[in-house]
Formats: sequence, structure tokens, C-alpha cells
Amino acid sequence: MSIRPRSLLTLAFGVALLAGLIGLRLADPFPVQIARETAFDTFQQLAPREALDLPVRVVDIDEASLAELGQWPWSRDVFAQLTERLTALGAAAIGYDVLFPEPDRLSPSRLLAAAADPLTARDFDAEFAAALAESPAILGFSVSAASPVLPDRARAGFAISGADPLAAVPLMPGAVLPLPSLAEAAPGLGGLSLNADDSVSVVRRLPLLWSNGSGLFPTLSVEALRIAMGVSTLVVMAETEGPGFVEALRIGDLQVPTTAQGEFWLHYREPDPDLYVSARAVLADDFAGLADRIAGHIVLVGSSASGLLDIRGTPLGANVPGVSIHAQAIEQMLTGRFLSRADWVLGAELLAIGVVGATVTTAVLAAGPLVGLLIALCTMVIATALCWAAFTQWGVLLDPSFPLLAALLVYTAMVFLRFFTTDADKRQIRNAFGHYVAPALLVEIERNGDRLKLGGEVRPLTVMFADIRNFTPLSESLAPPRLLGVLNTLFGALGQEITRQFGTIDKFMGDAVMAFWNAPVDVSDHPTRACIAALGMRARLAALNSGDGFGLRADDHPTPRIAIGIGIATGEALVGNMGLETRFDYSCVGDTVNLAARVEEACKTVAYDIVVVEATRRAAPELAFLEAGSIALKGKSERQPIHLLVGDALMRRRPDFIALSRQHEILLSRLRSGDDPSAEITRCSGLASAFDARLPAFYSAIARRQGDFLATETEGTRVPLPA
Repeated sequence: MSIRPRSLLTLAFGVALLAGLIGLRLADPFPVQIARETAFDTFQQLAPREALDLPVRVVDIDEASLAELGQWPWSRDVFAQLTERLTALGAAAIGYDVLFPEPDRLSPSRLLAAAADPLTARDFDAEFAAALAESPAILGFSVSAASPVLPDRARAGFAISGADPLAAVPLMPGAVLPLPSLAEAAPGLGGLSLNADDSVSVVRRLPLLWSNGSGLFPTLSVEALRIAMGVSTLVVMAETEGPGFVEALRIGDLQVPTTAQGEFWLHYREPDPDLYVSARAVLADDFAGLADRIAGHIVLVGSSASGLLDIRGTPLGANVPGVSIHAQAIEQMLTGRFLSRADWVLGAELLAIGVVGATVTTAVLAAGPLVGLLIALCTMVIATALCWAAFTQWGVLLDPSFPLLAALLVYTAMVFLRFFTTDADKRQIRNAFGHYVAPALLVEIERNGDRLKLGGEVRPLTVMFADIRNFTPLSESLAPPRLLGVLNTLFGALGQEITRQFGTIDKFMGDAVMAFWNAPVDVSDHPTRACIAALGMRARLAALNSGDGFGLRADDHPTPRIAIGIGIATGEALVGNMGLETRFDYSCVGDTVNLAARVEEACKTVAYDIVVVEATRRAAPELAFLEAGSIALKGKSERQPIHLLVGDALMRRRPDFIALSRQHEILLSRLRSGDDPSAEITRCSGLASAFDARLPAFYSAIARRQGDFLATETEGTRVPLPA
């Protein structure tokens, strides 16, 4: 029995698609991570952690406490009293999820610093420090990239079992630290941040360890457990071989499994009002009645007040105070029931993807779409059930989302491929027609037949014109067939870069090409994509020139290299079908189109190959630009600010470009003030030549363009350079 070539093609496609899906899972891009974690969130919503009466409490600085005791921040004598009372009530540990980075501005010793006898004034910071010294208290630091300091030493001792894990745990870029007098007085010090960058909205994992580059620091929940258990040293269980990935953290008799980076998977229970004790109740005269809720408990002090901005999302869908997440972590550690993703989990997930994909592919090929759909659904149900059982029975986090996605994609792709292979004639016609219009426009025309009529709409566009420099001498020196070959090679390369960035090629006009973005389909970041396309066109042209892709050097042509100029403008334009009812083109017209054409011509004036208008530069602040003054354009009553597009986001962060940008600002200042810019031009040209051979010509041209830089700075367009 012979196998038809089309069946072999379909099978090969299925195998290739499955290999691509496995590669995508190994690459693990952000959307795949979000899908996986959303699946784990769903598991927690269906089976939250069991609520138990555990010795953990949160003293809540709630709205009622603020209303009774005064607005935030409270003076340190209040915290001194709070600490003393919690200690008297028998708290096993007192963890503050509150930052105390500066001296108390309400302390009488500060308010009366200018008095004749300031020694008689109370020092609230000193009182708080004294209370901390006599308590089992823990103060916290917050990880912050904006702070230049780091904690120098931890209160906890650390013992390492295995390889050094220092490089594996999150490195603090900086930290907001407690006031030194308070930090020295407190027996414990822990990290308050709930994640490595302190920016995610849903907290699923908690870093148990932090690094300052030379030592380890525990998080608040770990430090609170250490103090409560009377443990002096924490034991980090790391791999015995390799880079020292963390496997677990031992706190006394408790061993807590972690991720390789020392993070702890949180298994949430439903919010419980009994966890909280209002701060005003502790500070009330009858506070002694709280002894049964405080004695022997780990007490965390934090705030649920919305105005203090410490509200976080959880997998259960509820927004909770950040301090309660530390409390839930302590509870989970005390129960000894954990969630984990061991090393073998990824292998099991990849195997599941392979089995699911192969099953669906075989079913569709052998039995057709309907039977294949039934088998695909059964496979998806089985995979989900196995992941659910692993979660509920053993606390193992197996991802059901990607196997389900793989089954859906493989089934859909195989069914559509079968459909296309049985309708080859129609497909060939469509492919042939697709050579003449943009693929995105073709899809829109097929989807909405009523678009095949005259008319258009006004919408924001980014328009590009690219023109070949010195085309007339080139065309006069080449035979028409030879010239056509050069143009086809050039426009083929430039067109690929435009369409790769979702641009629509409007037309080729002899020695120029016009394109636009954000029509017929929406492209949200169309200014950035147009600029990236221009950079890609520059790179492709350079590669063609260096490799003699046009064959001009082989012909000993007097002009062995081809150069282009590119102008880009962003603004509103009319876009749609224009022409006759029986013959029309999809194009755009308007002031933005004219402006892009004029800016392309300005490339010659400024002696640089890519020039953009102010609106484009403002809409793509992540790219590397240099201001090029304001020039008079034909048809424009006012001068137009323009900018050079030097490079992409990586270029903008390069030290040599940053140095040039700063020197360029000095040059602009001198130009605007009318001073002699010669020295700055020389410095800028020297800095620029190190990474862009085109820029020295631009700086040389400035000497005859000083009038373009007089008072040209536009408000609101400055974008800070990377630090």
C-alpha cells in the first residue's frame, strides 16, 4: 500500500509542528509562563489550603486604627508602646512589615532641636530602639533599585550544605534599610519584598533568601520563624555539584523545599478574619484581654489600609495586605505541606506534549477530523486529570495548559492542512494573488468583501519614503535589464524588512518605495515598528553592498555601492481604496504623507540616511535618536523639528552612545545660544566615529546649518538616557 505524497507532507508538517511546540516550551516565553501560572492559580482556587488554627497573627494597622490614633506615619513612641505590649502579651516573635528608614520627624528631640535645653525632650527613636532591644522583634528592609545602599550583615547565621548558592538567589540592586539605631537594637532583620523586582500584581512565589553579593539574608517570614524557634543559624541545602542551585532551607527542625533560586511556592488558604488583630486593640487600655490570641504566636505588624498601598493580588483572586502573604507563608511552613516543581517535572511535561501531539496527529490523519476531535478532547481531559491529581495528592505542580494548547494547535493545524491540500487549485490562486497586495490586506479583503469599494478613513499612520541616492547616473550607466535586476534585488530586500514589521508597501516609484503602518490592520506600536524596519533596511543594504549583492564591483562599475535615504513621519492620514470603481489601489494621502516625503529629501541636507519627525521620535522613546534641528520644508509654513535614527534600544543603552548623547546636548546648547560650536562638533564627531561611520558627515554639515538649531528644543520630548 503506497502513501500519497500529500499524506506524507501532512505527516511531516505534524512532526515539525510538534517539534516546534516542544522548542517553544523549552524557550518558555512570557505568555507560556503566564498560561502555566494561571493554570496553577485555577488549581488553588479549586483546592485552597486547608484553614487551620496556627500560632500566627497579624496586628493590622487598619482604617479604624488610623481613624483613632491619627494619620500615617505614626510617631515611634506608638511603635515603642506597641512593641512593649506585644512582648508583654507573650509574642514569640514580632515581625514589622513596616519600613523605618528615617528619623522620626514627630520626635520632640527633633522638634525642639533649637531649644535652649533640648536634652529635656523625649527621643521617640531611642524609645523605640529600647523597646526593640527587649523584644523578639524583627525589622525589615525593602529591595529597591532606586537605593544605592545594601544591608551589610544578617542577624541570622548561615550554614551551607553543598555548593555555594550565593549566585543562585536573587541579588538585591539596592535596599531601603531601617534606621541604623533601630536595626542594631532589633534581634532580627528580614526582607519585606515579595518578589525579585517588586512589580508583579499576583504573588505566587516568595523569595526566602536574598543576596547582597557577598552574603545571604532571610525574608521576613523566615526570620520570624527563626526568632520564634530560638534558632541562631539557618541551613541552606544546595546542590552538591554544579552552580549551587538551592534545594531547601532548614529552619530548626523545619525543612522547606524551594526553587533553584530559593523561592517558596505559596499555597493560599481563603482569607480568615481571625488572623487579624486591630492595632488599636493592642494600644487600648484593656489590651491584656488579647493574651490568648498573642501569647506564643508569631505576630506580624502590617497594614490593610488602602491608603498605605500595600495591597497585593493572590491566585485566589482576592486582594490582600502584603503582610498577610508573609503570614500565610509562615502558616504553610508550619503545616509541613508544600507545593513543588522538581527537576523531573519539565521532562514529564515535554513527554506529555509529545504524546498528546502524536496522538492527535495520528488520529486526524487516520480517522479524519471528527474522530480526531473526539480523541483530542479525551486526551485533553486525561492530561488535565493527571495534573489535578498530582496537585491535590502530592503537591506537585504539573502544567496542564501547554499540553492542552498543543492538542488544540495540532488538531487545528492538521485539520486546516488537510483542507488546504484537498483544495490545491484555490490555494494556488490565492498564493498568486498574494504577490500583488499586502498579506494583511488580502486577509481583510477575504474576510470583508464590502471593503472592495472606493473610500477610506482618517486614522493615525506612520509613513515611510525610501529613495535611492544618485539614481540618475546609475540608470544612465546600466542597461535596462541590468538596472531592473539591481532594483529587484534592492526592493526585494527592503520590502522584506517592511513586511516583517507589519508594514504595508504602498508602491514602488522608480527609484523609491513608499510604505505605511497601522492600516489596514491595527499596529499599536507602529512608529517603533517603522523605525525598526528602517534600521533593518539599513542593515540589509549594508550586507548587500559588502557582499556585492548587486554585482556592481564585479562589473567594475564606477559606483560600486548603493545608498538610500529614508524619511519617516507619524500623524493622521486618509487611507483606503483610491481610483476607479473597476481599478483602484489601497493607499494613503494627506499632510503626513507629504511630510514623510519632504523629510526623506532632508536626508541630503543633514547628511544622514534615516531622518524622522518629532511625532515619530516621541512615540518611540526606547530607540536611539539624535536631535538634528528644525528645518524648513517645502509646503510648510513653520520649521519642522527632525531627528536622526541612529539605532535600536540596545544602541540607546550602549555607553558610547550615551557619551555621545551627552556631548550632543552640550553642542545643541551652544548652537541655540549662538556660540562657536567648533570644539563640540569635533568632540561629537570623534565620539560618533567609533560606532557609526555616517555620523561624522552629519556633524560636519552642522557648521553650515547653525540656523536650524536656534531655539529648536521642543517641550516634553526629552527622554532620559539610561543610567
